Amino acid sequence: MPTLFISDLHLSQERPEIAALLLTFLQQHAVNAEAVYILGDLFEVWLGDDMILPEYQSAIEQIHVLADTGVPVYIMYGNRDFLMREQFEKLSGAKLIYEPYIIDLYGTKTLLLHGDTLCTDDVEYQKFRTMVRNPLWQDEMLAKPPAERLAMAKKLREISKTETAQKENDIMDVNQDAVLQEMRKHKVVNLIHGHTHRPDTHDFEIDGAKASRIVLADWYKTGSYLSVDKNNYKTLGIN
Repeated sequence: MPTLFISDLHLSQERPEIAALLLTFLQQHAVNAEAVYILGDLFEVWLGDDMILPEYQSAIEQIHVLADTGVPVYIMYGNRDFLMREQFEKLSGAKLIYEPYIIDLYGTKTLLLHGDTLCTDDVEYQKFRTMVRNPLWQDEMLAKPPAERLAMAKKLREISKTETAQKENDIMDVNQDAVLQEMRKHKVVNLIHGHTHRPDTHDFEIDGAKASRIVLADWYKTGSYLSVDKNNYKTLGIN
């Protein structure tokens, strides 16, 4: 059985067709998997386990249905949904995982990341990330009334859109030196991540050894997943 990887679904009320694609993925593809890894940004925004948006309920329930069949589901924090906590795990049946996360992928030690930590050229984003990943900031955010959290999330999103529009595309992609540093640190030659919305397989060398970085596709227009077994790495569409 293969291990499946997806990321950057950005589920939201504005894109119900993506929620439908996720349902197809879970019922027709993931049910036959050895494990499923969602590498961040499953949701467009997550404001706390105590205020789950109605448009997320079906996805959470269906993930639980899959987990109940015995297929392990692992969900990594993204840059949109890092406020998920224990209650989400109970509701979804999934296990939250923290980056960097290393797995044995059919005999190959593999590093899993969301991917935003590799975009070191985007200095302003990295400052913002440091702020919102601070446990004190998160505790203060989760202590605010729901209406205040919604307003703050909307404001932050508007700021992000404005700043993104003003940035050069290369700044928002990964920095290769950061990639090499992270892979050397964890002694891996295989890396899988999302975040950049630039799906591709990058082959290169690390200290004379063949290495690869696989970037997962987002689900803005259609859905796809990476399927890995002991023989192959395949990117497959969902229909």
